[in-house]
Amino acid sequence: MSYKEMLLKNKKPMEIYFFIDPFCSECWSVSPILKRLQMEYGDYFSLKYILSGKLSSLNKRNSPCKKRWKHHNGKLISKNRKSTEEFEDPPHLAAISIKAAELQGRRAGIKFIQRLQEMLFIENQDISDINILQKCAKHIGLDLEEFIRDVYSESASRAFQCDLKISSEMEVDEMPSMVFFNENIEDEGIKITGLYNYEVYVQILTEMFHDYPKPAEKLPLELFLAQSPINTAHDLAIIYDLPVQQIEKFMKKLQLQQKAEKVHTCHGTFWKYNFTGI
Repeated sequence: MSYKEMLLKNKKPMEIYFFIDPFCSECWSVSPILKRLQMEYGDYFSLKYILSGKLSSLNKRNSPCKKRWKHHNGKLISKNRKSTEEFEDPPHLAAISIKAAELQGRRAGIKFIQRLQEMLFIENQDISDINILQKCAKHIGLDLEEFIRDVYSESASRAFQCDLKISSEMEVDEMPSMVFFNENIEDEGIKITGLYNYEVYVQILTEMFHDYPKPAEKLPLELFLAQSPINTAHDLAIIYDLPVQQIEKFMKKLQLQQKAEKVHTCHGTFWKYNFTGI
């Protein structure tokens, strides 16, 4: 079955396994890449987050992220976020809570991870606190009673252990990593480790299709901000392939209209979109 036929049947021809330690700043830096991929090529793939095996040592002070990045026909994107060494590594509960959120749907799990990272890196929240985890769940619209029940359930624990097993079986020992699978189960996946320019990920997608995948049109920037309100200018520049200066100019215009505000944190400066009238 061709990918066009699969699209017509609402079955996506590719799955991307995204291996991360969600509490590591380097993994968080992949966010704009994923958002752009989903915006332009989301019709062609589904995304599955796999929590890294490095999370088995959550209570150690050493950062679980290695800083050795490999190249895959592309330049590394410059980091614009500081490391998380000033944070205590979050305990097991924070990782289990992610799997509990996923029990309410894959999309809910992704939204939970993204919001949890914002609370850690931008708002300096203690995500080892069950009350903070509940706030995160409430913010993205999860069923709170179900979420709390699942946090302490056997199902969430087994799902977490399953992620660790997948990481081990695929020999993923460096974060972030992605493995691309196409619809042919006999084909091996393509694994890429590290952080690269957006074009590298598109190149991999292209190599795995018989025909060139056509990118969808991007959402108008303000509509995107209404859906994903907290970003750096650098992130938005990656997502929209625009100069940072042009993004800053647009955001300052929204700031004058009282639709956005600039937020300064120990991890950098972010723009927060506040307008809800769209």
